Amino acid sequence: MAEIIQKDGTWTFDGETLRLTPGRDKNVGLLRRTLGELAVPLEALAGVSLEQGKKSGRLRLRLRDGADPLLHATGGRLTEPHDPYQLTVESDRYGVAEYFTEEVRTALLLEQIPSGPVTGYLLPGPPLPLSVSAGDGTVSFDGERVRLEWNWKTEDAKAAAGPRTLAVADLEGVDWQPAAGLENGHLRFLVRHAPTKVPAKYDPNAVELWGFKKDPLMALVAAAVQARLPHPSTPAAPALEGPRAPETDRPAPPGPAEDDHDALLRRLRELGELHRSGILTDEEFTLAKQAVLKRM
Repeated sequence: MAEIIQKDGTWTFDGETLRLTPGRDKNVGLLRRTLGELAVPLEALAGVSLEQGKKSGRLRLRLRDGADPLLHATGGRLTEPHDPYQLTVESDRYGVAEYFTEEVRTALLLEQIPSGPVTGYLLPGPPLPLSVSAGDGTVSFDGERVRLEWNWKTEDAKAAAGPRTLAVADLEGVDWQPAAGLENGHLRFLVRHAPTKVPAKYDPNAVELWGFKKDPLMALVAAAVQARLPHPSTPAAPALEGPRAPETDRPAPPGPAEDDHDALLRRLRELGELHRSGILTDEEFTLAKQAVLKRM
């Protein structure tokens, strides 16, 4: 077994699995501490490297594309304190870090692990249930439904419709963007057949993020939802050619439990308010309204 213990965390490798345990140092990011220990199977790795500096260095793991829903959801935008696949190494432990690196590389060669993309997630994503409060709302996820609740900082036009519940079956993606400079970030849930260009502060399917301490935790929600969506390597369903069959001749797509008549009427009223407020353009309002009316 290879092991390296640092204030930043402890990494161990038994030949099959790398266990990454965050340390208690103040420089360890909130996301890493909340995520806890990660068990990374060897087949999820594409490589490992050691970067040496004068005072400290860094161990980095490179995962195969598509192996981890967290990396897919965040798209390489996790900053150093929150990235679970980096470990700060003190200069007097470079020898141990080099040994650790060689053990992992040797195992990759012996097991002939390819470095290319995978066709299914090899890590399960953050544990559930999960609830995070940040920005202008709270997002909870139980594995089947996402619930969004608003706080006193939410725009009135967005909060007027009350809490939102979205079924995973109705989602086609999730978009997490951290705040950067003067630009706010967001966690947006992409609802099938309901595209929008509305800013996150007005989008009832998004939480706006302002760059505060708990913002990175929304990446865990994004990862947990992503882990339950089709893998990015899954081929998209081919588009139908020619005229569409009448709606009555085609089976209706599955919808969330709350998509009854009253819920859809509430959605229509919400869209009307956004349109009257000037948040939705005429074209966006028409498209969104047609999508709701079809489901009715």
